[in-house]
Amino acid sequence: MSADQVFSICNSAALIGWIILVVAGPRRWASGLVTGFVIPLSLGVLYAWLAATHWGETPGGFGTLSGVASLFSNRWMLLAGWIHYLAFDLFAGSWEVRDAQEKGVPHWLVIPSLGLTFMFGPAGLVLYFITRTAFIRIAGPRQGRVAQP
Repeated sequence: MSADQVFSICNSAALIGWIILVVAGPRRWASGLVTGFVIPLSLGVLYAWLAATHWGETPGGFGTLSGVASLFSNRWMLLAGWIHYLAFDLFAGSWEVRDAQEKGVPHWLVIPSLGLTFMFGPAGLVLYFITRTAFIRIAGPRQGRVAQP
């Protein structure tokens, strides 16, 4: 299987995870199991395998920006880096949904944060924290808390 094929499969798996998170995120099986565990863990295992089997094929490392650029000149290591983003962004989005449930933040308010986390990772997390803080200040802690389905 080529790096491009693995890239396509991983992107599709992550996209399915994000769709599940947006549509069914408040359900425990969705944010807790599928998008918070199964998909990120699967991507994590693939990441670890790619890093272990392709590390050292090109010079470079994480000590300098030039070293990172050199390391990612290897398509397999670049793919490993991309899978790292896919796994952790989805994991962060799943945490946002679970945290919102715990804090009583309505799911519809979390969806813009999920979109931003999907596209720009940490920026979505920042938006979630802003949304959560604003909601809690306006509604009060744990107001509108909904029981888990």
